[in-house]
Amino acid sequence: MISTNELRERYLEFFKGKGHERISSASLLPENDPTTLFTSSGMQPMVPYLLGEKHPLGVRITDSQKCFRTQDIEEVGDNRHTTFFEMLGNWSLGDYFKEEQIPWFFEFITKVVGLDPSRVYVTVFRGKENLGLPRDEKSAQIWKELFESIGISAKIVNDPIYGMQDGRIFYYDESKNWWSMSGKPENMSAGQPGGPDTEVFWDFGVELELHEKSHWAKEACHPNCDCGRFMEIGNNVFMEYLKTDLGFELLPQSNVDFGGGLERIMAAKNDVPDVFLIDVFDKMRETLENLSGKKYKSEDIKEFFRVIMDHLRAATFLISDGAYPSNKDQGYFTRRLIRRAVRHASKIGIERNFCGELASSVINSYQNAYPELSQNKDKILNELSKEEEKFIKTLKTGLKHFETLVNENISGKDAFDLYQTYGFPIEMTQELALEKNRIVDMTGFNEELKKHQDLSRKGAEQKFKGGLADSGEMSTKYHTATHLLHAALRKVLGDQVEQKGSNITSERLRFDFSYPEKLSDSQASQVEKLVNDAINSGLPVDFKEMSIEEAKSQGAIGLFGDKYGDMVKVYTIGDESQTASKEICGGPHVENTRNLGNFKITKQEAVSAGIRRIKAVLE
Repeated sequence: MISTNELRERYLEFFKGKGHERISSASLLPENDPTTLFTSSGMQPMVPYLLGEKHPLGVRITDSQKCFRTQDIEEVGDNRHTTFFEMLGNWSLGDYFKEEQIPWFFEFITKVVGLDPSRVYVTVFRGKENLGLPRDEKSAQIWKELFESIGISAKIVNDPIYGMQDGRIFYYDESKNWWSMSGKPENMSAGQPGGPDTEVFWDFGVELELHEKSHWAKEACHPNCDCGRFMEIGNNVFMEYLKTDLGFELLPQSNVDFGGGLERIMAAKNDVPDVFLIDVFDKMRETLENLSGKKYKSEDIKEFFRVIMDHLRAATFLISDGAYPSNKDQGYFTRRLIRRAVRHASKIGIERNFCGELASSVINSYQNAYPELSQNKDKILNELSKEEEKFIKTLKTGLKHFETLVNENISGKDAFDLYQTYGFPIEMTQELALEKNRIVDMTGFNEELKKHQDLSRKGAEQKFKGGLADSGEMSTKYHTATHLLHAALRKVLGDQVEQKGSNITSERLRFDFSYPEKLSDSQASQVEKLVNDAINSGLPVDFKEMSIEEAKSQGAIGLFGDKYGDMVKVYTIGDESQTASKEICGGPHVENTRNLGNFKITKQEAVSAGIRRIKAVLE
């Protein structure tokens, strides 16, 4: 049996053998993409290249991308949902298309991984006539020929909601077989790429008909019915459309965007539909069993184990990438994960600190593929320990406050206060109230929660609207201005300044950098003057592709490690007479600095120890 690490390597080597260049995973914290807090898909870091930007390594790329999805936090506890996962990817940027991609993935899962092709089922796009999006008959035909070439019947089913119908290939509408960052085509905004997809499912067998949570025995089953019998293991997206204000038009190039769940392919290889039984979780399960004195195989215990393992694996990776526990932005979710893990641990009898032990298991399991985990181990364990101890203290304070409320039923406002101020999950408040023969006003709590969520969502939409994901004009200007700001900070403060993160909207830029103290008024004025001098000089903006070694020898600032492989793009702002900035970057940028306007710093603040943040606007 191959390991998860071996499966990842086999995939990357397989596509390297098909002429693809391997690149490293991007950070879980997106660079210069204000549309989202996290990297939640393999596609996200590749959007500029899907829109036509030239990739330094060519037109065939392969990777394994770290992903984190906040919307799955509440779903964790079943046998397949995780917040953190790895997405195996291969990309054709205007090169090959359906005729190559579909047979290659079929070859990988059946010959390299060794999955039984008779237990593989696929879905394709039915089309959306009112939007001018045709049925994907080409993909269906390719699949049919592949299956029949090895003696497997491949009937095409047009209406899968009525059951399997002896089918192998199933047409679904845009809610299932269309992919974009906004979901359905009608939900896409102008400037976003998207396209039909063909998904691949593994059949775990009809014995799951007896599973207590399955609807298999009651309802017609089909690959996308979520009954538990089937699990999606790969998605071939044919990214060929661009949403415009007038509808859909073809992109200048037809792209392939494949995403395969590493953990899910491993579950299929194990032929066990529980992703938490793959080898990367083995040590975590063993540690939890030893600490709790309980066994994972117990049905009433599995949910707690799964939440703890998923949440601490995700928190380990998030902290490593810079999302330290806090009350806002990415850090809020890291904190939420840790606190949920601690609460679930208490339910299975774990009373002492344990997060560091499980995080160490994660680091050991993944350190060869992600060496940054080992490099950041001390920081990871320290942040986990601080947050774990803080939550334990918060719980104690919250319990004291709870005791002042139980003389009567718990109002929705008080329940929300326990949730918001003391970190009490509503389930805990309900359990405590039940012990005191009190009732929690859940209607009032949900109203308070909805008010809070609406305010948060409005704030997030304002904060993160616009951005490079849709190649907006102002976002492009701010992206270029960020390069000038970075260079100016190094000139004024010294070469110890390094970029630690950025966030750009169509209304402002935010830049995080290493420096131990706030800039003085004089220093801030110097930085502003350097940036505006470069803007007023009307400097050209251009790039060249070169090796990392050549980029370093030319004095380019390297921000992304080995993200782009051996070849990189180096953007230079200036000419032979005046160079204002030289930086490794994927773009896009304006053509001349005179297009930027007047640069003004609006705010300075501390992010964490040794990390400062500047916000600025172009007027």
